[in-house]
Amino acid sequence: MKLARILPFARTLMDLAVQTGDIAVDATVGNGHDTLYLAERVGKTGHVFGFDIQAQAIENTTNRLREHDALEQVTLFHASHDQLIEKIPEQYHGKITGAIFNLGYLPGGDKQIVTKPDSTIRAVEQLLEIMAPEGIIVLVIYHGHPEGAVERDALLEYVQTLDQQKAHVLRYEFINQINHPPFIVAIEKR
Repeated sequence: MKLARILPFARTLMDLAVQTGDIAVDATVGNGHDTLYLAERVGKTGHVFGFDIQAQAIENTTNRLREHDALEQVTLFHASHDQLIEKIPEQYHGKITGAIFNLGYLPGGDKQIVTKPDSTIRAVEQLLEIMAPEGIIVLVIYHGHPEGAVERDALLEYVQTLDQQKAHVLRYEFINQINHPPFIVAIEKR
């Protein structure tokens, strides 16, 4: 298949936004795959701020980063992503070039603990406030479970209201696949 699948396309967008020395955010660290990817993108001269409400996610991510000698350029917060504006030091406000969310639940974790539309929308609003111009936010939306469908609908309603003079919004998805495949909403700050 020549069309980029969802997760590789998310990384393609992050490649456009995040370079060596940049500041990035993993808003849902989960098992640390995107956190490590971003840490490798920013290198030793950049920094990644990661958030998750589950202690298991922070532990899994810490272990993955340690295994790859990438822990020093990452700060992890055992906190909701809607606290990012207060948790990320002010010296980095205006310098964040990329942020990624993988919404839903922790793979291999408790499926009752899921991301919520209100906190996700607050986090996106905060990022749009403190990101650098042309910074990109990627939301990978998993909507194959009841809470995921609720979050999907709320997010789509929200992003459609964003002023086009302040942000470009893209939706990337496969529309003929079964079982509610994930899709991407990407927001580029103007």
